Amino acid sequence: MTILAIDTSNYALGVALVEEHQVLGEYITNLKKNHSVRIMPAIQTLMKDCERVPGDLTKIVVAKGPGSYTGVRIGVTIAKTLAWSLKLPLVGISSLEILASGTGRYFEGYVSPIFDARRGQVYTGLYQYQNGVLEAVKQDRLVMIADWAADLKELKEPVLFVGNDLPLHQSVIEEALGSKVKFAAITEHNPRPSELALLGKDKPGEDIHTFVPNYIRLAEAEAKWLEAKGKKLNG
Repeated sequence: MTILAIDTSNYALGVALVEEHQVLGEYITNLKKNHSVRIMPAIQTLMKDCERVPGDLTKIVVAKGPGSYTGVRIGVTIAKTLAWSLKLPLVGISSLEILASGTGRYFEGYVSPIFDARRGQVYTGLYQYQNGVLEAVKQDRLVMIADWAADLKELKEPVLFVGNDLPLHQSVIEEALGSKVKFAAITEHNPRPSELALLGKDKPGEDIHTFVPNYIRLAEAEAKWLEAKGKKLNG
């Protein structure tokens, strides 16, 4: 089994090739650059360096969001196109779950991955390894960081926060959780595409034509358009 994993759901762009029980190669950058221009060259370079061709692939695994609307769409579109053209199974994994997977494996407590959603809001969820398997304790959601921190204060076990956007919300989290909170090291904040491949390794393929990203909320422009349309119809 040779899995190609693709994650462009946030600023960090990542691709990986995982074969059986080995990570053949992994490419990660955390740059505010156009993923649509860079993703295919990244895949091509990785495939070439690992001496693999498209015909060697057996599965495509993609980060399906939440995150940047544009970034999520780019990754999902590329993954669907590759899966359809190569006749391969396609699996989508939560972008938040990828972060939790790499960081929480050896942490005795909960993991809360964080993506900034502006205006004091974050995309987050709560995860924990149970018997070696990552479980979602609280489902992915869009929430005010102050409300989320207050909610987690009731937990008995410590909470590990991870994500490149943590500096934007760290003071609010620390004030609410005190000594109960832990923060991942900066080397752990980029989602690992090899973790993405591992998470999707044993999952069954999804229907390519009906596969859609998980934005959690509508893009602001879409929300405003629907609101205006509703007012026009009701007016």
